[in-house]
This record gives sequence, structure tokens and C-alpha cells, in this order.
Amino acid sequence: MTRLTRYILREILTVFLLTLLGMTAVMMLVGVLQEATRHGLGLGPILQVLPYLLPNALRFAIPGTILFAVCSVYGRLSASRELIAIKSLGIHPMVAVWPALVLAFLLSVVAVWINDIAVSWGRQGVRKVFWRSFEQIAYGMLEARRSYSNDQFSITVMAVRGKTLIEPTITLRSTADGEPLVIKASEAELGFVPETGELDITMYNGRVMLGDKLSYRAPDVSHERIPLGVGVNDEDRSPSHLPLRQVPVESARQRRELRRLEQQYAADAAFQLAQGHVAVFAGPAWKKRFRARTAARERLFRLRTAPWRRWANGFSCFFFAMVGVPLAIRLRNADFWTSFGLCFLPILMLYYPLLAFSVDRAKAGDLPPYVVWLGNLVLCGVGLLLMRRVIRY
Repeated sequence: MTRLTRYILREILTVFLLTLLGMTAVMMLVGVLQEATRHGLGLGPILQVLPYLLPNALRFAIPGTILFAVCSVYGRLSASRELIAIKSLGIHPMVAVWPALVLAFLLSVVAVWINDIAVSWGRQGVRKVFWRSFEQIAYGMLEARRSYSNDQFSITVMAVRGKTLIEPTITLRSTADGEPLVIKASEAELGFVPETGELDITMYNGRVMLGDKLSYRAPDVSHERIPLGVGVNDEDRSPSHLPLRQVPVESARQRRELRRLEQQYAADAAFQLAQGHVAVFAGPAWKKRFRARTAARERLFRLRTAPWRRWANGFSCFFFAMVGVPLAIRLRNADFWTSFGLCFLPILMLYYPLLAFSVDRAKAGDLPPYVVWLGNLVLCGVGLLLMRRVIRY
């Protein structure tokens, strides 16, 4: 490794590490504030959730940080005519450029791993901390606002006295019948069983209502456990939150499930047509089966897209550097904020819209999953064009 290479790598790493530290700290603070506001986390749960938020902060901070570092270093080198001096000594300009590209490539590999950790282990960890602290969070929100709500259920009360809820109304948003389950009582105590994902309710003079289908008055003192399907040990099966190592297995399972649904759907459709029962296809039962088949197909598309998306997101570091290095050299501006802004603005206007469009179309099945690399390939083309001009002139 030459002295020039060591010098450039040292400058890039210094700027990169200092900037990454600051950006990660800011993003961690934003993430903690979001979770605290959204779930009402106390100090204890906030300290527990910090390690799980770190990968998520890093996956957003690293691409912008490497772009800032190369813009800062190469903008200053170009403004101070150091690159011209290198050329005058007969040294090829790529000798000064390749350290940044190699570093960005290695960071991209790390970024893919961090992306995978953030959306799987990190998200699952935040979920576990939340449900383990559910009672503390729920009672804190009820004391402060007289109401608490999440994706599974909502609670409103007249008052809270210690652990006793006065005149609570508990509404479960969905049941097996699709109707909301409403529980009212004069008093109640609330608990949550994290391992089984059950809402534990002790109520006095309670009444249970299931839409217009069911309404009954519970005994003076009754004890209910309602499964919510959100136990801390449950795995999140969403394609976006599966670890990369599980995606092939889940994709194979989903293909088998889709094949089973399609074969059953085709066989039943043929039987109904043979019997002349055409009207059945407009019925709610048949529409429900059609929606189930469509949902299975959409999930398979999302599973196919997930690995391509994570690799594309991680390697944005490399392609950001491919554009940032030659553009900063051509701008010849020692003000790193100006260089970074002039580099990041085109990326913001070009790369992210292309990424959003390609991911959306790939998840819908309209385009093949590798199209999520479209934004990176466009940056690659722009970077090669700029690099060619830097080398030539």
C-alpha cells in the first residue's frame, strides 16, 4: 500500500467515522423519541430497546455518511490542486480514486448484513420489549390520557385508581368473525401474558358484545383471557422482516401453499361449472377464496423481492461513492457541505424515486425482483461517465 493510498484512506475513514457517530446518535435519538411517543415507553423499556434500534439507525446512516466522507475528502483534494500535482508526477488518477471505491464496496457488504439484522432481529427485539412492558405502558397511557390504543385493541376509561380501571371499554379490532369484540365493565384489572400473547382481564359487572350477533352479561366477578396472537416468542412472518437465511425456506413453503390453493380453486371451479352453478362465483364464499389466493400470490412476490431489495439497499454505499468521488473532483470546492449538497441532491431526486418505484412494482409482481437494482445501475452509469471525464481531463 503506497503512502498516497494510506493518506487518502486515513482522511476518508476519519471523516466517515466521526460523521457516522454523529448521524447514528441523532437517528437513535429520533428512533427512541418515536417509540416513546408511539408506545409510551418508560425509562427502563427505553434502555432495553436501544440495542435493537442501533442496526436500524446504522442502515440509514452509512450510505449518507460514506457519500459525505468522499465528497469532503475529494472536494478538498481537488480544490487544493493535489490531484493535479498527482497527475503531474505521472501517477494515474485512479490511484487516488480506488481506495474510496474499495472502502465503499466493503462497507456495502457490511451494510447488507446490517440491513438484514435491522429488519429481523432489531424489529423483533423492539416488539418483545414492548409486549414485556405492556402493563406499565398501558397503565401509564390510561392514567395520562384515559385511553390506550394499538393495532390489536383499544381501551378507554373514566379513571384509573392504582391497578383498577373505572368503567373501562375494551374493543378488540378484529375477531375470527370479522366483528369487533367489545367488553364493558364497572371496574376491571388488566394484564398481559407475554409468552402466550393473551390479554388477561379481571372485570366486575362486565358485559361482552360481539357486533349484533352476541351480547351477554358476565357474572359479578369474571376472569377472561383473550388471545391476541402477539406473543413475544411468535416469529414475524412478514417477508420484509424475515432474515435472509429464512427467505428461501419460506419462499418454497409459500410456493407449495399457492400451488395447493390454485389447484383446489381450479378443481372446485370446474366442478361448479360442470354442475351449471355459475351464480356461485359471485357469492361471498367464492370471493373470499379468490382473495386468499391473491394474497398468497402477493406474499410470494414480496418474498422474491426481499433478498434483492436488501442487497440493493446495502450496495447503495458503493454506488453513492461512484457518483460522489468524480463529482466532488469536478466541482473543486473545498466547502464540504456545498460538495455534499450538490452530490446528494441529484441522488435524492433520481435514486430514491427509482428505488420506490421498482420496489413497489416488484412486490406487486408487475416487474421481476431484480429491477430493484435499477436505481443503483443508473448511479453506476452516471458515475462511470463522470469518472471517465475526470481521468481524461
